[in-house]
Amino acid sequence: MRAAQTILVPFLLSVFLAVVANPLMNWLRRHRVPTSLAILMVVILFFGVGFGIGALVGTSLNEFSESLPYYQDRLQYKTTEFFESLDSRGLNISDRIITEYINPAAAMRLTSRLLSGLTNVLSDAMLILITVVFMLLETAIFRQKMAIAFGTSEPLVDRFNTFFTNINRYIVIKTLTSLATGILAFIWLSILGVDYALLWALITFLFNYIPNIGSIMASIPPILLALVQIGPWAAFFTGLGYLAINTLIGSIIEPRVMGRGLGLSTLVVFLSLLFWGWVLGPVGMILSVPLTMTLKIALSSAEETMWLSTILDASPGIRIPMVNDDTKPEG
Repeated sequence: MRAAQTILVPFLLSVFLAVVANPLMNWLRRHRVPTSLAILMVVILFFGVGFGIGALVGTSLNEFSESLPYYQDRLQYKTTEFFESLDSRGLNISDRIITEYINPAAAMRLTSRLLSGLTNVLSDAMLILITVVFMLLETAIFRQKMAIAFGTSEPLVDRFNTFFTNINRYIVIKTLTSLATGILAFIWLSILGVDYALLWALITFLFNYIPNIGSIMASIPPILLALVQIGPWAAFFTGLGYLAINTLIGSIIEPRVMGRGLGLSTLVVFLSLLFWGWVLGPVGMILSVPLTMTLKIALSSAEETMWLSTILDASPGIRIPMVNDDTKPEG
């Protein structure tokens, strides 16, 4: 998989976008819009939103990359100044420890590399869009294919329906909550006057797919930038704002909407981040939890593998609330 990441990354992004777009396409079809026209409208919407965000973020990324050496120098100066103030109060810490073990500027470089890796994926935008079109065309007739192949009363069909319904539900809800988190972060950073607020909002949106540790990773670069650009109080309020936003959405709203059974243990989240990041690069880090959640939901769709799903669960004894096909959800 790692050797084939050039092919796998666009494919997985296409699957992700197709799952997000499927509810909108179903809504259009329910309102008597022909399937081909519905797909065309969804693709145009995706293309317009993607082009607009790409243009805005691309400009911010170029400016941030040019200013990165300045911010790194300023951050290193602030760090040295802080430890010198400790030294003046009798806490002696050598410069070697500061430079070798405490290097907050590395967070800035990591952010730049991550965004550069995501930007490289945009070169496959046309391939991704074409793949999404074919996937949406396939989803329109997939249930009929399953019914013909295995029969309407076959338990395997019910398992497939349950699996795809829950995957669709998870990704759509997670995307909406991540979008809300990114918008709130953008508003808060703009109020504080932190540079590149749109860039940090995009990182917040992407990293919100990684529960528990994603919000911490997304908050570090804007906090450091606020410290360098404005001062300690701005950095404090930036961190406080991120804490409030992630507590509201990640700990209150999201569990109520999604259900507590759709959680992964912190260890599984961290290991999946390392594994998929190593296999697929920056995109693998963003998709690590959705990919692992896909595995978890698949395991929970059958009684024989429910025990494996329980091992991956955040709370033992809590089962994933399965959505039956009888309720005819459109999500």
